[in-house]
Amino acid sequence: MAQERVLLVDDEKEFTELLAERMRSREMDVDTAESGAEAMVKVCKKYYDAIILDLAMPGMDGIETLGQILGKNPDQQVILLTGHATVPQSVAAMKLGAVEFLEKPAKIDKLIELVRTAQVKKADLFQKRMEESIEKVKTKRGW
Repeated sequence: MAQERVLLVDDEKEFTELLAERMRSREMDVDTAESGAEAMVKVCKKYYDAIILDLAMPGMDGIETLGQILGKNPDQQVILLTGHATVPQSVAAMKLGAVEFLEKPAKIDKLIELVRTAQVKKADLFQKRMEESIEKVKTKRGW
C-alpha cells in the first residue's frame, strides 16, 4: 500500500513537531497545522488518509473543525487526540463522525495502527463510492 498521508492539527507546536518526526521516521507523509482554519486550507488542497486533530484549540476548536472537515468530505478519517477530554465532548465527536478519540499522550504504535486502518477504510469507501457512481451511470444510460 502507498505511504500514509497524515495531517496533524494541534496548537501545541512542539508536540506537533515531535509527533510529526516520529511518524516520518515510520515512512509516513506528514503535514502539520496549528489551527482549525489552517487545517481547512490544507484539507482543501491535499488528500489525507487520516487527520489527527486536537480538541482544545483557540479559535475554531476540534469539534467545529471536525464538522467542517466531514462536511467537505464525509469519508475523511479523523482521529481526535486531546489532553482535555470530557465524556460529552468525546460522545459529540463520535456522533459527528470521528473514528477514534484518544487522550494525550497516546502511544505512537496505537496512532500508527489507527492511521493505517484509516488508510484502508478510506480506500474502501472511495472504491464503494466509485462503484455506486458507475452503477448510476449504467442505469441512467440503460447499459
